[in-house]
Amino acid sequence: MKMPPREKIPEAYSAIIDGRVEMHENHALVTSSDHQKVYLVRWQGNTYNANDNATYWQGYPGYPVIAVLLMQGKLPYNEDVARYFQGVNWHRLNKKKKRDYAAALADVLLDVAHPEGIYEEIDKVYTHLSLLDLTLTRKKL
Repeated sequence: MKMPPREKIPEAYSAIIDGRVEMHENHALVTSSDHQKVYLVRWQGNTYNANDNATYWQGYPGYPVIAVLLMQGKLPYNEDVARYFQGVNWHRLNKKKKRDYAAALADVLLDVAHPEGIYEEIDKVYTHLSLLDLTLTRKKL
């Protein structure tokens, strides 16, 4: 599986902590950070389909898929870390930073005294994601 930028994990944390992930039996609705779009994530076993740009066009799990995996318990979720990303409008911030996701994340953590633990948690989730037996498909499930 093609891996996403690490910075998609905090975007997924934001979606969860902000209550923008609506889980159902075999699908979820994930609202964007600017509340302008609602993404549909479907799954069947370990096969996932989503209509966000990253998942559909880039072929890696975008933040809506990562948020669902976190909610399903397939990835470790740390609510204390997620709180640092509450209320972040990633759409606006990523646009401002010209899609430099690392710069956007650094901007969010600018006032955090010791962000090392947050980065370690992101790396932990990223490692777990890389080990998942996951298939992404454009086909509707």
